[in-house]
Amino acid sequence: MSQIFKLTTCLIAAAALYLVSPIGLAETTAIEADKLSSIVQTLASDAFEGRAPGTPGEDKTVEFLIKEMTDLGIAPGGEDNAWTQAVPMMRTVVASPISMTVDSPFGPMALEQGISVSIDTASPLEQVIANDIPVVFVGFGADAPEQQWDDYGDTDLSGKVALFLVNDPDFAAGPDEPVAGKFGKRRMTYYGRWTYKYEEAARRGAIGALVIHETEAAGYGWSVAAAGAGENVTLANQGDSSSLSFQGWLHNDAATDLLARAGHDLNELRTLARHEDFTAFELEDVSLSVDLDIAITRFDSHNVLGLLPGKTRPDEVIMVSAHWDAYGIGAPDELGRTVRAGANDDALGSAGVLEIARVLKARGPLERSVLFAFWTAEEAGLVGSEAYSSNPVFPLETTVANFTLDILQTAGAAKDVILVGKGQSELEDDLARLAQKQGRYVTEENLPENGLFYRADHFSMARVGVPVLLIMGIAGGADLIEGGRTAGNQWIADYVGKCYHKPCDAWSPDWDLTGAVQDVDLILMLVNELADSTRWPEWKSGSEFKSIRDQSASARQAAALDQT
Repeated sequence: MSQIFKLTTCLIAAAALYLVSPIGLAETTAIEADKLSSIVQTLASDAFEGRAPGTPGEDKTVEFLIKEMTDLGIAPGGEDNAWTQAVPMMRTVVASPISMTVDSPFGPMALEQGISVSIDTASPLEQVIANDIPVVFVGFGADAPEQQWDDYGDTDLSGKVALFLVNDPDFAAGPDEPVAGKFGKRRMTYYGRWTYKYEEAARRGAIGALVIHETEAAGYGWSVAAAGAGENVTLANQGDSSSLSFQGWLHNDAATDLLARAGHDLNELRTLARHEDFTAFELEDVSLSVDLDIAITRFDSHNVLGLLPGKTRPDEVIMVSAHWDAYGIGAPDELGRTVRAGANDDALGSAGVLEIARVLKARGPLERSVLFAFWTAEEAGLVGSEAYSSNPVFPLETTVANFTLDILQTAGAAKDVILVGKGQSELEDDLARLAQKQGRYVTEENLPENGLFYRADHFSMARVGVPVLLIMGIAGGADLIEGGRTAGNQWIADYVGKCYHKPCDAWSPDWDLTGAVQDVDLILMLVNELADSTRWPEWKSGSEFKSIRDQSASARQAAALDQT
């Protein structure tokens, strides 16, 4: 279907919705805390079973989101006037207990799932059996030509296990070390993400990849790394092409023991790996044997897409998005709760997108179109948003920008808004300008080492050149009206330390959503302004995504000339 025909169809559908369910002037045109809370209370209820992709919880979630947008008068935003975009997925579950043993002259060392390792697979193999696999210590595993940095050298990873340090070479560097500043200092670069490490290991033919867990460098504790051990959800076509038979985290204590069996000290290796003359090496007298049984299920999950068509330039699209999925049913916590409902992560973000849709619809049509996107399988590695960026409903070159809501703070009004990923796009300058209109200021994320810019769905859009802006409440302690930065940091410590990806992330009537309303309203202001303008936000000089957008801008301009 052509985009022109599709947009015309959406406009007709939208007009019909205006007639069937008009939004009267009595409808408030401001973001409301009560509405946010009510939506989250529903999405995070036990009835939605933790909103895991491919489960009855997904069916209920998709149905709920479609009904909410239909009631608002929003049109379907998918191909052929559909509400959803199918995302072909593969779920793999490694049977427990696993058989994974480190072999050395000091005797075997058994690795236990969830205790010393957290292993899963994106491979379509139903069984993985391999004995005496060589283990290669690859340091941080960065191959960065722009920094004249290569941890691999001539080391062959074919049929071997790559053992990585977490984060990138700059993270723990002292000011006098040669690496200092090459990889963003404490700010994590993409070379520090575990996804990059897996991709690089797969490209080099490794059979497996293990990342040594370290709480500070990873940005979260072992309990988070081990959550959902053994289970992986990925795009089905990507899983078929992966050469990694297994991947995952290795507990720091287990890594210390494994390396000691090969005559190495882990802390010393961390220091050596921060030098540009470091080269990967195979561990002597140490190998790994595995015997894994894997259950595979293939299914279609769904992104949910709604559209507010623009009245004069409908082919120019602004995206507002959140992810609808959470972690489903898990082991009971200390209170016996099994539903990992993801109330804040990301039912609250989804509620924010619905509230923006409600307010924009009530205010009347904009010049440009606004696409409201609710992604599946973010928790599995940004799968839904990646599926869209790989097969977009609307051309990427005419997608103006993406705004993503993923975890909003629930501790009250704030004097500031937290910026994630400074130095990327002009949208940051817009954020600062409009925050000032709210009487707020911008604070840079205080945990750039956590690499949050690479851990939310906006990154899927950034990788294909679309300018992005992320609001994420755990990127830094907000300067709260009551309690200041100390109270903001305490909220993060409590949420991440106790509730992140756990049943504790549940809706509460005690939430103070004033700060969440501020942040959602700020995105609303940005979307409203951009949708009624002719401006195309650009990436800043030095951004790794600028060249991609420059190419699509040229294509857009050429297409515009063809139409004149």
